[in-house]
Amino acid sequence: MLIGQDITVIGAGIGGLTAALALAMRGARVEVLEQAAEVTEVGAGIQVSPNGMAVLDALGVADALIARSVRGQKVTLRDGLTGKAVVEMDLTGLKAPQPWLFVHRADLVDVLHAACIGVGVEIRLNTGVETLLPVDGGVQLEMASGETLTRPLVIAADGVRSKARAVVAGEEEPAFTGQTAWRVLVPQPEAVAPEVQVFLGPGRHMVAYPLRDGRTMNVVAVKERDHWVGEGWTQQDYPETLQAAFSDFAPEAQALLADIEEVYLWGLFKRPVAQVWSLGRLALLGDAAHATLPFLAQGACMAIEDAWVLADALANAASPETGLAAYETRRIDRCRRIVAGADTNARAYHLGTPLRSGALAALKLGGKLAPKAALNRFDWLHGHDVTKD
Repeated sequence: MLIGQDITVIGAGIGGLTAALALAMRGARVEVLEQAAEVTEVGAGIQVSPNGMAVLDALGVADALIARSVRGQKVTLRDGLTGKAVVEMDLTGLKAPQPWLFVHRADLVDVLHAACIGVGVEIRLNTGVETLLPVDGGVQLEMASGETLTRPLVIAADGVRSKARAVVAGEEEPAFTGQTAWRVLVPQPEAVAPEVQVFLGPGRHMVAYPLRDGRTMNVVAVKERDHWVGEGWTQQDYPETLQAAFSDFAPEAQALLADIEEVYLWGLFKRPVAQVWSLGRLALLGDAAHATLPFLAQGACMAIEDAWVLADALANAASPETGLAAYETRRIDRCRRIVAGADTNARAYHLGTPLRSGALAALKLGGKLAPKAALNRFDWLHGHDVTKD
């Protein structure tokens, strides 16, 4: 039972807020410690597939998010150099009952934040955590303010640079993948079709889909390179650099980049899924446990699923420790499979000659012979509903 239990969540991002909401709805007294001055997110889009929507529906926030999002209808893989369609996948034909949404990160955070406030979650801003130490009966937190707190149960949803991960699972240096990504929001003169377009090219690819009212296009463009320093989403770049990197792509791809003004660039790094997710009464959630490359559109959904399973495991456990162990057992294999799938897509998207032509031809033929096969092979992912486990 979680009724009346005090639980602290570190981080007011998507994973942290979903966990806080799921725990509070089961009766826990939840506080969220957030180092920033406000609960907000960067200006970028994400996809929330049916497996993530199943959790958001169970938490009562699906309708609010749908009202601020675009319902995805289709995914089209294109030859980036010619613009010709290779495979089209119908998102409305999925077996799962939930929709596939194109979502602005900030909108999802806003919806979760409002829901948390509505169920009594206390969110403390400007409250950074410097160090964490499991102790008898809880976790000791050394705060950026110099204050020392002791809390009975702590969930660390503190992202890819998690300070808790080193405590729980040991130090692991991230490895640069040899890929960097630009992200940009591009205003459109009128609403565009609710589809994901993926332009595939040698050593590069570009993903584009609409957000909100369909008049803002979210574009993520990935290119291979030899060197990169640092991680993060906040380094700005010149629009001309992005445009030059895709100057040989099809006109419709180049058109998406023609009038861009503000561009952000970040390096893609890999970490293995943590071997251990909890120590005493301290547990990892989301990117802190299993950061993934953005090639399967599952980073946010994995954290959302984590949050539900964590709350369910704790609610049905005899002790916090056994609940956290059950949470890890229920999640780790699925997360490993998702991370591996994203790694596979990272290689497939960037095939060069001589493999590229054959691979595109095979994809096109497969799409004609079995039009549902490309999506159906991911039924294990999109069709799974952790709220029914």
